[in-house]
Formats: sequence, structure tokens, C-alpha cells
Amino acid sequence: MSPTQASATVHVRAGVRITVLGILLALGIAGPGRADDEFLRGKTVTFIVPTAPGGGYDTYSRLIARHIGRFLPAQPNVVVQNMPGAAGIRAANYLYNVAPKDGTVIAMLDQAVYLDHVLETPGLAADPAKFNWIGRLLSNSAVLYAWHAARVQKIEDVFSHELIVSTSGTASRLNWTVLNNVVGTKFKIITGYKGTTDSRLAMIRGEVEALSQPWSLLKLEGEQLLKEKRINLLLQSGAQRNADLPDVPRMIDLAKNDEDRTLLALFSSPSTIGRSVTAPPGVSAERVAVFRHAFMKAVQDPALKDEVQKLKLELDPLDGAALQAGISGRGSVSSELIARARRVAEYR
Repeated sequence: MSPTQASATVHVRAGVRITVLGILLALGIAGPGRADDEFLRGKTVTFIVPTAPGGGYDTYSRLIARHIGRFLPAQPNVVVQNMPGAAGIRAANYLYNVAPKDGTVIAMLDQAVYLDHVLETPGLAADPAKFNWIGRLLSNSAVLYAWHAARVQKIEDVFSHELIVSTSGTASRLNWTVLNNVVGTKFKIITGYKGTTDSRLAMIRGEVEALSQPWSLLKLEGEQLLKEKRINLLLQSGAQRNADLPDVPRMIDLAKNDEDRTLLALFSSPSTIGRSVTAPPGVSAERVAVFRHAFMKAVQDPALKDEVQKLKLELDPLDGAALQAGISGRGSVSSELIARARRVAEYR
């Protein structure tokens, strides 16, 4: 064989090797896929929940935690860790600043984390656009409901009668504070309860008169209360009206002019994040892609869907790339709107 022929043979073989390697990489058989397999082998993935056990965040976190591990390389154990505190800010700060940035810690953060960032909420040390969003289980429009014995029987009543409302998360506290200051409602806000379960028990005991929950969970956890008409549905917090509740007004429906409507729309924005899963900033793009793929496989899996049906929950999944684009691509909020939003939210 001549030197020219030998050189050509080497180039051909190299080309074949490169082509085969490219195919293996595309199929996840070689390269980063193997590294991920080895990294997760024998590891435990910690899933942070920003509330105490019980309620929507805990329910949906535990749902996806039970299933996502089967679709991750090496099928690691996924362990839920509740981290309540500061209306979700404690968990957000932990994930952003303290948690390992290697894919062994993921979380479901309070849905108001983006709004908190826009408002420069005291204590928050995280930029939601820099988190690595893995996927959304449910867009969330919470429903405010009141005990049947409360003087407030419909939302119009809260303009003339005080309503004592328990708020265990940032979004609900902001919503009722803003409505007080923008349209003149008379919510008395109580923040001492750790989660929805505690708040609902407090309502039944007569310590508070109202609280809010995602409609999908209220239908389940409050089924008996609804059937016995022991609670009244007052208001939806999300931008979109729930199809089940055509006669229950939205928060933005209380606006008295276009300026107020724009402001209330900003405070309705947490429903877009809803019940979403995210990883810390700094996790490699390859690992983020692995988790996003596993998330979508899990939410499409018959076993998870069967559990959702048995638990009478709802799903409104969104893939991580689209969620990331939605959060990162919101654009700037005008300084005038932020200034007014901070005033009505009682931020100093």
C-alpha cells in the first residue's frame, strides 16, 4: 500500500469513527450520558419543598419525586425535604446560594419567586431567571374561600366587612395586601401558620375565616366542605379563569381602571410558574437536559397519570425549556410600575 493510500485509509477510518461517535452521542450512549450515569450511581437526589408537609407544594412535589427517579440515569433515590420559612424565601435562597450545583438537589419553589424578584422583596437573594427550570406540573390559579359563618359570603362583601385570611405563602400575602391598597378590600392578613393544612384547621377552629388553595387541591382536600356548603368560594387569583368556576371572579376583575388592571395582572403572574421544578444555577447544561428529559417522561408515564387520577389531581405540564424562556424572556418591567407595585405591596 502506498503512503497516499495509507493516508486515505486512515482518514476514512477516522471519519467512520467520528460519525459513529456522533450517532452514539445523539442516542445518549456515549459521552455525557455515561458520565451522568456514573455520577448519579449510588447518589440520592434531594427534593426541596418550600412549605411544611401538606398543601399544594408538598402534594405535587411528592408526586413528581415518586416518579422522576425511574427516568434518571442510574435511577437514584429521590428524597423530599420540607424547608418552610419566610414564605418560601428560605428555600429559594438555599437552592440559589447553598445547594450543591451538581444535580443532586432540585426544588419546587414558591410560585411568587419571580414577582418577589421584580419587587426586590427583602431577604430574597436569588434571580429566578438564573435557576435551571426543569418543568411545570401545573399552572396555578388559587381560589380564596371563606368559612360559611363569616360575614363575607361573596367577594363584594369584603369591601364593607373585614375578613381574617391566613397566608402561608408569599403570593397570597401579596395578593390580599395589594387588593387592600388598590381597590379597598378589608382583608386582615395572618401569617403565622406554616401551611395550608394548618390554615384550614385554624379556619375550622374559628381562629381565621379564610385561606386560598389551588382549585385542583381544594376540590380534593375540601371535598366534604364543599359538599356540605361549609365554605364559600370568593375569588380566583390567576390571570386565567378556571373552567370549573365560571361565576367566581378573578382578582383582576376587581380593577377599577386600566392602570389598576395592569398592576393586578403583575400580581397574577405567579400562576404561570405554579407548581414547577427547578435546579440551582451553575448545574451543567448536560445535567439540566437529563433532568428535563426525565421530567417529561415522568409526567407522560401511565403510572404517574394513574396516580394523578386516583388522587383527583390535575396536570398542566410545560417542558423546562419553554418554562425557562417564559421566565427569562418576560422583559423589563417599567420602573413606574415597580415603584407603584412596591408601594401597594407595602414594601419600603
